[in-house]
Amino acid sequence: MLIPTRKIAVAVRPGLLAKEHKASGTGVTQTVRKGLQLLAASQAYTRLRRFRGKVRFTRTLAELKFDR
Repeated sequence: MLIPTRKIAVAVRPGLLAKEHKASGTGVTQTVRKGLQLLAASQAYTRLRRFRGKVRFTRTLAELKFDR
């Protein structure tokens, strides 16, 4: 199954691209993809943090470990 993709042009400061490229150890395309994935994940984490202290679990830690 092919996933539809979209080709884009992005203007990035050379220093930032070099820094991120070094950190990821991958090519430009993979570096940009990973950055977009992290941005999307950070929004999900922000929404999840709103539940902090408001969710009660009905299963014990022992039950969760047994269910592995």
